[in-house]
Amino acid sequence: MSGVRVIAAMLQPVEAETPYGGRAVSYEPLGTVWLAPGLERRRERSETGAARILEAMTAEARSDPRLAEGRVLRFGGADWSIVALQADPERPGRTVLSLERER
Repeated sequence: MSGVRVIAAMLQPVEAETPYGGRAVSYEPLGTVWLAPGLERRRERSETGAARILEAMTAEARSDPRLAEGRVLRFGGADWSIVALQADPERPGRTVLSLERER
């Protein structure tokens, strides 16, 4: 991880049905967390004949029970979804996050 630390807003996506039968997503704030983000990587994911460009990143944070898959971290002008997390075996009290965002 890099030595740079950023503060990120932690958000919980909340889905609701619109009066016209669509889906709307809003974000409920849960607090903030300090992150040590890694480098961004681009990759292409194909689903049913359509290709999507995804950016992925690994970041490190202090362990926090609010960190969970499916939640969103907003920092650097972008929203990153937490897709996986695991305790860092070499550094107790730290969690390694796998983050993704669609481009």
